[in-house]
Amino acid sequence: MIETEQSIVIDAPIEDVWGYAKDINGWAKLMPGLQDCAIIDDDDSHWTLKVGVGALVRTVKVFVHVNRWSGPGEVDFAYSLQGDPVRGGGVYRAKALSPNQTEVTLGVQVIGEGPMAPMWEAMGKPLLPKFARAFAEQFKAEIKQASPEPAMAGPATDMAPKRGFLALARGWLRRLFRSEGVARQNLKGESR
Repeated sequence: MIETEQSIVIDAPIEDVWGYAKDINGWAKLMPGLQDCAIIDDDDSHWTLKVGVGALVRTVKVFVHVNRWSGPGEVDFAYSLQGDPVRGGGVYRAKALSPNQTEVTLGVQVIGEGPMAPMWEAMGKPLLPKFARAFAEQFKAEIKQASPEPAMAGPATDMAPKRGFLALARGWLRRLFRSEGVARQNLKGESR
C-alpha cells in the first residue's frame, strides 16, 4: 500500500469550496485522460480514463464509491479499477481558516494486489505524492476560477501545476503500464 496526504490553502469561503467538492463530475474532470464520468447515484460513479502514449493506449474503468458525505468539511471515498488488481481510497477534509480562506487536505491510498503489487507499489511510491500535490493544486485553481469573488492576482506560475499535473500523471501511467507489460512477458517466459 502507498499513501499520501496533501494540504492546500484556498482563498475562498468553505461554502464555495464545498460547492465544488460535492460535485463528483468536478473531481473526475481533474483526472488526465477522462473520457466519461457516469453518475450512478449520489454515492457511486464509473469513470473511464484513456491512458497511454503513442500507439499504446489503454482504457481504464474506475468504480468510485463515496462512503461518507459530511459537508462542508469531510468526504471519504473508495475506488477500484475494473479488471486490474488495484483499489484504494481517500479523504477530503476542509476547515475554515477565516471567512474567506479554507484549508483543504486530500489524502489518497493505492493498494496493489497480486504478484505485481510489490513492483507496482515501488514504482508508484515516489510518484504518488507529486501526483496528489498536482491534483490538489489543480483543485485549488478550479475553485479560484469558479469563485464568485475576484481572485487575487498571483505570480505567473499559479497555473503551472495544471500542465505539471497532466505531464506527471501521463508519465506515471506510462511507466506503470510499460513495466506491468514487461513483467507479464517475463512471467509468461518463465512458465514455458
